[in-house]
Order: sequence, then structure tokens, then C-alpha cells
Amino acid sequence: MDEVITVGDAASFRSGQATSFLNSPPSSSSLFFPNNLPLISAFLAFALAQFLKIFTTWYKEKRWDSKKMLDSGGMPSSHSATVSALAVAIGLQEGSGSPSFAIAVVLACIVMYDASGVRLHAGRQAELLNQIVCEFPPDHPLSSVRPLRELLGHTPLQVVAGGILGCVVAFLMRNSN
Repeated sequence: MDEVITVGDAASFRSGQATSFLNSPPSSSSLFFPNNLPLISAFLAFALAQFLKIFTTWYKEKRWDSKKMLDSGGMPSSHSATVSALAVAIGLQEGSGSPSFAIAVVLACIVMYDASGVRLHAGRQAELLNQIVCEFPPDHPLSSVRPLRELLGHTPLQVVAGGILGCVVAFLMRNSN
């Protein structure tokens, strides 16, 4: 049951005379678990990508590191998974011609570009700066500075893997409804 707000309704809402459907309290189930496919898909894709980082770290480094679930960087990109799940879920729900879908796709492109470009290179610069600081003599004022975080961005493969994961999550969530 989709309700449409008219110009008259909006004017009365601004003047403090909101219509009954705007004043009705939300159901208790919608407070805790909203029935919003794009939102649920995005959060689920993010959580799944962060969880998978434990296993990809074990595969690569042969050690379990649960801290990877809270770190940025690594395989797959949770940023890419989140925005691609959001965009695909909006596209499935509202159609590829909707303005919401266009906004989500542009957002996804910017986030994915940033993850594999700007943030990746910032991490590489942090690595070089940390090496330079390590070579300072012990009496240098910067020799005791806390090291910069080096794992900030993602390789293109990590971004693509996150994007695919997000698409799969959105399709599966759509099919489960």
C-alpha cells in the first residue's frame, strides 16, 4: 500500500496539521528490521565482505586474524560490496531508469574508484613514510612517532571481488522476498 503525498498534504504538514498516515506510529517490526531491500542488501554485503576477510587473510598468510573483520583494505572490498549491493537492489526494486538508481550507480563508481585509486596510493605513501621514519636516528624528534596505517585501499581485483559480492547479495535478497 503505497501512499502518495500531495502538494496540499505537504503544505498542511509544514503548517503543523500533518495527515493521519504521517502521524501513525511505525510498527514495532519496522523499527528493528526495516523492510527496505536496498538498505538490508547493503548492510548484509558489508558484513559478509568484512567476515570473508578472515578467510582470505588465512588463505594468503596462513594465519587466522579476526582483527581483519574491523580493518579497511583487504579482500574483498567491503566498500565496493556495499555500494554495488545498494545500486543493484535499487535497480531491481525501482528499475534502471529511476533517478535513485542513477544516484546509486554514480556513488558506486566514485567509491570504487576511490578505493582502488586514491586510498591505495595513500597507503603506499604511508608505507614509504614509515620506512623513512624507521631510518631516523633514535634522537630525532620524529623517530618515536606512531607509524601510519598502510593498508588503506584496495587492488583492482579486491574492488571487483567486492562489487561481484554486492551484486550477488542483492540478487539473492531480491529472490528471497
